[in-house]
Amino acid sequence: MTYFRRYRMELNLRGFRAQWDREALEAAGYQFVGYDEGLIRDHAQAKYQSFRSEIDADVFPCLGRRDGCLRLMREITSRATFVPGSTWLLRYHDRPGGRGMPVGTIQGLEAEGWGVIQNIGVITEHRGRGLGRLLINRAATGFQAAGIEKMHLEVTTANTAAIRLYEQIGFQRAQVVYKACEVVG
Repeated sequence: MTYFRRYRMELNLRGFRAQWDREALEAAGYQFVGYDEGLIRDHAQAKYQSFRSEIDADVFPCLGRRDGCLRLMREITSRATFVPGSTWLLRYHDRPGGRGMPVGTIQGLEAEGWGVIQNIGVITEHRGRGLGRLLINRAATGFQAAGIEKMHLEVTTANTAAIRLYEQIGFQRAQVVYKACEVVG
């Protein structure tokens, strides 16, 4: 049995202003797509491609399997606390007019008055372009529209790049939690 150390990170949404340049994003070939039930497979694909080789696939083994990511997406979106306005798919179009491939995903839930981020992911080839920040901004805007004034997420402490991003956005480390897992190999 292995224990993974994780931070619960929190952000106050009162006064939070999300920023993104839609024209620049689209000029670079990216498109945000709001939640639609018909996109669950695309979300699952982006989730799998984002997490399959990451430490989070050890912490949450379903993230390392295509069927596990699809099952997880179905479970998240079927909850009564699911927040569709905080759930986004990011597509990349390598040519005009194409459908685009899913390269990022984020899902939101509500729990006890908090917006809760589930599995923000951007596939490796598209990291380092500010897309994770944009996904969080879109989710935060969705929580605000739902009347939610604070949000949180959990991140494995070894994921220093994600922690740095969350802190740059304004998240604060609020608590240390441990996740027990059996790691094979």
